[in-house]
Amino acid sequence: MALLEIKDLNITYQMKNESVYAVQDASFTMEQGDAVGIVGESGSGKSTLAMGVLQLLPKTALIEGQALFEGRDLLTLSPEELSKVRWREISVVFQKSMNALSPVHRIGRQIEDVYLVHFPGTPKKEIRERIYELLKVVNLNERVYELFPHELSGGMMQRISIALSLLFNPKLLVMDEATTALDVVTQSQILNEIMQLQDKFNLTRLMITHDVSVVASTCNKVVVMYAGRIMETGAVTDVLVSPRHPYTQGLLRSFPSFEGEKTDLRGIPGSLPDLTHKAEGCVFAPRCPYATDRCRTQRPEIQDVGGKDRPWQVACHMTGGERNG
Repeated sequence: MALLEIKDLNITYQMKNESVYAVQDASFTMEQGDAVGIVGESGSGKSTLAMGVLQLLPKTALIEGQALFEGRDLLTLSPEELSKVRWREISVVFQKSMNALSPVHRIGRQIEDVYLVHFPGTPKKEIRERIYELLKVVNLNERVYELFPHELSGGMMQRISIALSLLFNPKLLVMDEATTALDVVTQSQILNEIMQLQDKFNLTRLMITHDVSVVASTCNKVVVMYAGRIMETGAVTDVLVSPRHPYTQGLLRSFPSFEGEKTDLRGIPGSLPDLTHKAEGCVFAPRCPYATDRCRTQRPEIQDVGGKDRPWQVACHMTGGERNG
């Protein structure tokens, strides 16, 4: 049984006069021990998908489909049932972690309060020992326990957020742009630590990012999203080495390479479509250099292009978008 299986997930923000189709017909699977990166430009629906699965979106969001976590559909759980899954079995490191904690309370006190919400009556000494253990795991000194958030650097705050997410030994860790605001040196250090933690705690990790290099260096599988739809999924060694979808190819061309032949960087012409309207055909067709009339009028189905023992799927009419242009 897969640890997490997303089936035909649709998320629509229902506004007063219109609807925004933020995620459409998304499906993918995560096995125990996977590190899956969801990548795509801003506005592609990456964070909405993850937060929708955890039911952390505003009430204006209509969520349809299935999100099976160890066989339980998270979208059908009651608030009480969900509270026993969220943070204990599935935890999140949110964007902008430097703003995640109260500025007027000490770090240790805030983590204690989180622990007591889930396990009331736990002796303070036991909680403190657990926090000290996690601080050591994320390479922070015990003295951080008594500090206020404003006394910590951005990298230290990021490590606090990661320690907090590991408080209850979760099975699945969701990281939403968790290193975006950091400088490249600190980002590299924290990414290395995250991979070490994954092995140490037997974590399964879902990493949301717009940075292809983060996925390439820290994940084994990738999900490429554009305008609320999944364009391509598969092993990192397949999708990011020999991309089959024109959008994936465009993403990679717009990212600099430090090895091999140096080529000109080329952005993807155009911009994201208006998500208040559902595209009749391929949602990427207006920006695709290979689009045909069929692409503009008929939505492509997900195709298996990797074989039975090599999961690799592409949503493109042109045999998976196999182009070299």
